[in-house]
Amino acid sequence: MDWQGALDAVVHHPLFGIGITLGAYQIVLAAYEKSRWIFLQPVLVSMMLVIGVLLACGLTYTEYRKSTEILSILLGPATVALAVPLYLNLRRIRQLFWPTFTTLVVGGVVATATCVLLGWWFGAEHMILMTMAPKSVTSPIAMLVAEQIGGVAALAAVFVLITGVIGAIFGPALLALCGVHNPAARGMALGLTAHAVGTSVALQEGEECGAFAALAMSLMGVATAVLLPLAVSLIA
Repeated sequence: MDWQGALDAVVHHPLFGIGITLGAYQIVLAAYEKSRWIFLQPVLVSMMLVIGVLLACGLTYTEYRKSTEILSILLGPATVALAVPLYLNLRRIRQLFWPTFTTLVVGGVVATATCVLLGWWFGAEHMILMTMAPKSVTSPIAMLVAEQIGGVAALAAVFVLITGVIGAIFGPALLALCGVHNPAARGMALGLTAHAVGTSVALQEGEECGAFAALAMSLMGVATAVLLPLAVSLIA
């Protein structure tokens, strides 16, 4: 009984959620860095590990979310911190302004249009199409845009997660297979299509790659938030 009470006290402690989240990520990250196995993608596998711990401990999602609110708050400063590699590579970004702008326009349109067209081809409903459209931007922006254009915010976050994880797993290898080795080009591709998860992978490749990934992710988010609702309203 005493052991059960002690276990319950640990499980329901306000810091338990933070502990298992950070612990799971560090364990998976260490395993990934040691093995470099692409399917040990830290975000995906640590998420599955946390879900397993929550189920084993009988902890509800509501309680877990409440104990990890500080991590959600820190997402803002973490995103702002991406300005550091941008600043350090500002000169390089200025040199590649027009290629960067062209990549943003073409890549952003293709990423969004391809997703919607494939969904329409497979017979997806309008609500699903509008939910899938902002899949290539970070979750807060995607959820807001999805609501504005008639999608479902919660489901949009799921599509964003799937997009980011798939991009992080297969993106680097696919770029190498296509002969894309330039750090700026690789960063733009990863940030444009796989948003924050892709940017984290780009930062592991190098400072310049991470800077362009952060730039692409930021610009893609702004462009999607402004232009996608406008485009949907014009088409409708």
